[in-house]
Amino acid sequence: MLRSETAASPERRAAALAGLRAYQEAPRGRARKPAPARHRKGRARLRDYGVKGDGKRPVVFVPSLINPPFILDLAPDVSLLRWIAAQGFHPYLLDWGTPGPKDRAMDVTGHVETLLLPLIAKLDEPPVLAGYCLGGTMTLAAACSVPLAGLALIAAPWTFDGFGERARADMAELWAAAKPACAAMGLVPMEVLQSGFWRLDPARTIAKYEAFAGMDAGSREAALFVAMEDWANAGVPLTYAAGAQLFEDFIAGNLTGRGGWRVGDATVDPAALPCPAIDFVSMSDRIVPAASAADLPDRRDLGAGHVGMIVGRGGRSQLWEPLAHWISALPRTR
Repeated sequence: MLRSETAASPERRAAALAGLRAYQEAPRGRARKPAPARHRKGRARLRDYGVKGDGKRPVVFVPSLINPPFILDLAPDVSLLRWIAAQGFHPYLLDWGTPGPKDRAMDVTGHVETLLLPLIAKLDEPPVLAGYCLGGTMTLAAACSVPLAGLALIAAPWTFDGFGERARADMAELWAAAKPACAAMGLVPMEVLQSGFWRLDPARTIAKYEAFAGMDAGSREAALFVAMEDWANAGVPLTYAAGAQLFEDFIAGNLTGRGGWRVGDATVDPAALPCPAIDFVSMSDRIVPAASAADLPDRRDLGAGHVGMIVGRGGRSQLWEPLAHWISALPRTR
């Protein structure tokens, strides 16, 4: 990818390699301790960012299965979760845990039915669910199965035809090559998924390392770049069944968009949601295109990108504050 994207410019290639080297050699501080686990189900945890017994409205943030959950709590001063807590809510973060080969048969549907729904049931009242990326797709399914106070989708794919023919064909080619090894392991390694993300926007992948080569190594900007890249390059594997369902049924077959996904006894239908819902859609998203959104009636279009809406400079005004205002306006149910 580096060779093809910089074929006409040896200078760009050198800058990108210098940026990559600087990223690899950048100092990292001590790893932050995760928030305590308040509830458990199998390998999954609900990590508590509030105070036990505070009586505040519970808001459960559900990240994707693909990258680690800590993008929602990237740094003490770049944390959607801690900011939401400061607004008077009781946030929880769903940590999916690390699957092993014994989990190979648990597909995306199984993650909703056997992990997400039982964890929701442990709370004292129906929560607001806020799902990010594939986590949003999964929370939409949960909202069709159990009572919720509200549902917020954040950069969540639903109509996978919206990814476009070329991107879906690239993903199909990637999965065809990786599937035999993944089937043998019972897992889909993060490297398979990461290479898929690179294919979605290879030029940007190269350009960000070119830009990092010119940053002041001691700047706040450089520290945030390293933190975000560490998040993007980390992640546990998917179970084999979740990977197969994602690549074959969702991306290739558009199972969700054509109304064929069933979770529990219910067909998952965005038009039949029984709770208040809002859809935050990035118009510049290269990972989850705006055309793939569920397009709920209350849709908010954002200029910030897929990650920028969570940790970028414009995230607070474009996502954090509107999300908090929306939650505040919901009726309280106990």
